[in-house]
Amino acid sequence: VQLQASGGGLVQAGGSLRLSCASPGLTFSSYRMGWFRQAPGKEREFVAAINRGGINTYYADSVKGRFTISRDYAKNTLYLQIDSLKPEDTAVYYCAADEYAPASRWRTDWSNDGMDYWGKGTQVTVSS
Repeated sequence: VQLQASGGGLVQAGGSLRLSCASPGLTFSSYRMGWFRQAPGKEREFVAAINRGGINTYYADSVKGRFTISRDYAKNTLYLQIDSLKPEDTAVYYCAADEYAPASRWRTDWSNDGMDYWGKGTQVTVSS
């Protein structure tokens, strides 16, 4: 299984992007999924997560109200709609999938080794 993140790019502050994470080969409905990001010189941090049913979503405080996570079961794809971008959103964005860890706990209880699968990341750069 290989998660394939895409959709990043260079955008001006205030702009929008939609990131996608294709999950071919994954039993999509069995996995909690989410997004993380890593800015230059900083540790990877939690951004958003969604439960298996696609009903419950969770966000980092820094992105709440601007980012929206969603999933499409027909396409086996996870999305992150990013609006009102800020320069501090500049980072490599990674998608992740885990079969057992509840999405509600991803905000505070996660580790690189704890996730079942990681995507390779997509670069988001926001200019001021």
